[in-house]
Amino acid sequence: MDRLAVYRRDLDGLARLSRRRVLSHRQGIDFSSNDYIGLAQSPRLVAAARRALDAGVPVGAAGSRLLRGQTEAQARFEDVAARFFGAEAALGFGGGYVANFAVLTTLPQRGDLLLMDELSHASTHEGARAGRAQVATFRHGDVGHAADVIADWRAQGNTGAVWIAVESLYSMDGDRAPLDELMALADEHGFLMVDEAHATGVFGPQGRGLAHHLEGRDNVVTLHTLGKALGGSGALICASRVLIDFLVNRCRPFIFATAPSPLMAEVGLESLAILRDEPWRQAVLQGHIDCFGAEIARRLPHLRVSGSQIVPLIVGQNAPTMELAAAVQSRGFDLRGIRPPTVPEGTSRLRLSLTLNASRAQVIRLAELLEELWPDS
Repeated sequence: MDRLAVYRRDLDGLARLSRRRVLSHRQGIDFSSNDYIGLAQSPRLVAAARRALDAGVPVGAAGSRLLRGQTEAQARFEDVAARFFGAEAALGFGGGYVANFAVLTTLPQRGDLLLMDELSHASTHEGARAGRAQVATFRHGDVGHAADVIADWRAQGNTGAVWIAVESLYSMDGDRAPLDELMALADEHGFLMVDEAHATGVFGPQGRGLAHHLEGRDNVVTLHTLGKALGGSGALICASRVLIDFLVNRCRPFIFATAPSPLMAEVGLESLAILRDEPWRQAVLQGHIDCFGAEIARRLPHLRVSGSQIVPLIVGQNAPTMELAAAVQSRGFDLRGIRPPTVPEGTSRLRLSLTLNASRAQVIRLAELLEELWPDS
């Protein structure tokens, strides 16, 4: 009896579709990570971690927050972060995926509607599937369609709150959500949940994100990750004190999970200090964004650039995408191919990520290389 046959068949099927994934080590110049402003290996974060360890801050919390896992480091970080982002309160989680899942399985109630942008992150879709609210999607970035979905739902006699869930900056397309228009819908019907994962540290005053001007409202919940531009690991949910207290009391992924690392809380405090002290990081990254956009417009004008640090270079089919990625990697640039189901069918792409781990000259060289290697260019 071959108990593993079903799994082998599935993997073989992925291989035939050029969709079987393997883990590969990082090599070459970084054009694939989310370390946008170069903090992951910055001397200040390394020094902060060393100081914390020398002061006796534990690496692990060794328990849930409601048992022995509550630490002074985590409480201080949440307090500072809430003030930095402009919210009443903040609550830490082990990562952005679990934070999204936790919120969406806890705050939207039975009888509510969870309305997601169709290109929302997988964690949003999983949270919606596991939650209690009714679920619907709207066309990417289309506020009019979102309003129509809500109107149809209300016309059926539903009176619950509407939770609109979006990313402020989309992880695979690099475009922005129309936050102000969505906020107007949320003010009329319920709440706005904004995943700031790819905007935190990059956009807004001192890297406070694209939704910074909405923080502090009683019907706004934001997610800020620590594992991307902030250079560490973990995530924060920012919201009103009432909603944060509700999560502490009702959120199973919070109650029954080991608390985030106290060491990462100390690192997070230093990350926020760097955002305040070193605005040049955002400025240099914006220069990379502008430079690459101009180079692609000149060399490969049929490609769309996003205007952010995330640039989707769409090839279309799976096999040519992975072949192009391998060719770029062989020239010393770490640029990865992205295939379905991460992105819609027929939109396989190179997801280019601009970071401060590459120089301006290397940004230009990559654009030259893409012009040279692009299929049928």
